[in-house]
Amino acid sequence: MTPPIRILLFSTLFPSAVRPIHGIFVETRLRELVKTGQVQAKVVAPVPWFPFKGARFGDYGLFAATPAFEQRNGLDVYHPRYLLPPKVGMNIAPHTLAMAALPWVKKRIRDGFDFDLIDAHYYYPDGVAAGIIAKALGKPFVVTARGTDLNLIPDYPYPRKLILQTAAAAGASIGVCQALMDSLRALGADPAKLHTLRNGVDLQRFVPEPRELARQKLGLPEHAQLLLSVGHLIERKGHHIAVEALVQLPGVRLLIAGSGPERAALQRQAEKLGVADRVRFAGVVPQADLKWWYSAADALALCSSREGWANVLLEAMACGTPVIATDIWGTPEVVSTPAAGLLMAARTGPALAEAWRALMANYPAREATRAHAETFSWDATTQGQLRLFNSIRAQ
Repeated sequence: MTPPIRILLFSTLFPSAVRPIHGIFVETRLRELVKTGQVQAKVVAPVPWFPFKGARFGDYGLFAATPAFEQRNGLDVYHPRYLLPPKVGMNIAPHTLAMAALPWVKKRIRDGFDFDLIDAHYYYPDGVAAGIIAKALGKPFVVTARGTDLNLIPDYPYPRKLILQTAAAAGASIGVCQALMDSLRALGADPAKLHTLRNGVDLQRFVPEPRELARQKLGLPEHAQLLLSVGHLIERKGHHIAVEALVQLPGVRLLIAGSGPERAALQRQAEKLGVADRVRFAGVVPQADLKWWYSAADALALCSSREGWANVLLEAMACGTPVIATDIWGTPEVVSTPAAGLLMAARTGPALAEAWRALMANYPAREATRAHAETFSWDATTQGQLRLFNSIRAQ
């Protein structure tokens, strides 16, 4: 009988007790892999060092409050601290990350977890740091690209150089959409080492709930038209586009789920445009409760400027709710049938309003939208990982 593959997942994108939805897609993929019984795993998820806890310090206060060790869904998760100085942080982050994490990784080996490979997520700085650690230990490693790491960071010369060096040293590179692997190939990476393993969706967690029941549960008007926007409240996610669209959609209410630095600016924008009474800020919604928001909405809007593979799209579809999204990177691979929803003609409020009207005029059956999501189960990705990791272990 083949022994289980022992992997060390390495990424700053991993949830913690104080940031429970941060990088939830990385945890979900690992959890699905471990469920097969063919993999054993531990997680090293470094966080930047910061001396003070407290809400007034924002994300840095959360970094300080992150436990050094925790267990999540039966997985051991370690959170070493690394230095991330302002201004020069981008160039030195892979090195400080590797320097801080290497003793923790060595300790896992001394304690009996002599892993077969490192599974790193996010190419820069995480994947580069994983490559440094792997070289020091004589271990193979793979890196999964997830979006900004390949569609923005390679614009900078030094990170681009390190990304290509890492791609050459890695046993394989994985993209959550084909567009990311096309980008890495265009940078000069070896095509033979590039693999596309798309994120799936948890079809047991995200299920259609009766729309009337969902609205009643959330205190939403039963007969209103509801547009939902989910994600961190930052410019890149485009919540402001959805607020702008309300000007041309007088009968529509907007629900915004998430928190972040743009919260006050979005409120001011809504007030300035005279639509504040039609915008509801839901704050951070736990993953287990998101199905109610998806089920309550008539459509999900994702107006991102950059996105590798947006899990919220599949989550909404799994709840029977079609989407309207910007035509970027991996999104056309998800919004690929009329049952899924529509792609916007441009990243603007008027374009979102136009797409909303088009979607409402030819609204798909909830069963068809759910069926589209069901074609993106985790099974194919999990089996692809097992094949890839076994081949690397055998080398």
